[in-house]
Amino acid sequence: SRTQGAWGEMVLERLLTASGLEKGREYDTQLTFNTQDGRQRPDVIVRLPEGRDVVIDAKVSLTDYERFCSAETEAGREAALRAHVASLQAHIAALGVKDYATLEGIRTLDFVLVFVPIEAAFMKAMEQDPTLFGRAFERNIIMVSPTTLLATLRTIESMWRLERQNRNAEEIARRAGALHDQFARVLESLEDLGRHLERTRAAYDLTLERFARGRGNLVSRVTQLEKLGARARKALPDAILAVAELDEEEPLPDDAEG
Repeated sequence: SRTQGAWGEMVLERLLTASGLEKGREYDTQLTFNTQDGRQRPDVIVRLPEGRDVVIDAKVSLTDYERFCSAETEAGREAALRAHVASLQAHIAALGVKDYATLEGIRTLDFVLVFVPIEAAFMKAMEQDPTLFGRAFERNIIMVSPTTLLATLRTIESMWRLERQNRNAEEIARRAGALHDQFARVLESLEDLGRHLERTRAAYDLTLERFARGRGNLVSRVTQLEKLGARARKALPDAILAVAELDEEEPLPDDAEG
């Protein structure tokens, strides 16, 4: 019934939440696909790493199982149980015709999970018809109960967690490589700056040599002008005078005496 279907979807949603999967990222619900035969709407599509999908169907009818639980006679219970198994068989046959694997936009693993939302209903059907699971599997349909589905979903969540860890490791390696390359470029700039500083120091030493050293150098001549009475407002730097080679005072020209 519609109420049963809604209840089964509610149980399925709770299992998806308990598994740790995130809606809209690792799974989607009630997506609509247009086909030549009309529209199809799988209950849940669970996404797998590497772009694969698993379809979960939760539309099994449990009306006959309810009759089985409420039957007051053994004959009534047996009849209801047989009808319950027949209902599951019919649902599996109808689901096989839908062939979700051919839907555009789904990259299914070629099988569909049929969810039976009551553990006891699943177990009673398996006890009544031990071939039910195998014959469904031949149609690429796997019947699951709440216990087996939760284990499957948690396995998928573990796959996603490992996938994210691998992606993080790759991102860390990429960023570490980029940091290494940037650090290398900074060191190259420092080396280049050092070379420029060395050239600047050499140019400074050469300029100082030409200004302050050697007989008749410019610093010596300027200091002699000061001694001769040049009206200067600024004194030469002490640091330059300390390293300069100052000539002894030269005599004035003859025409400057007296």
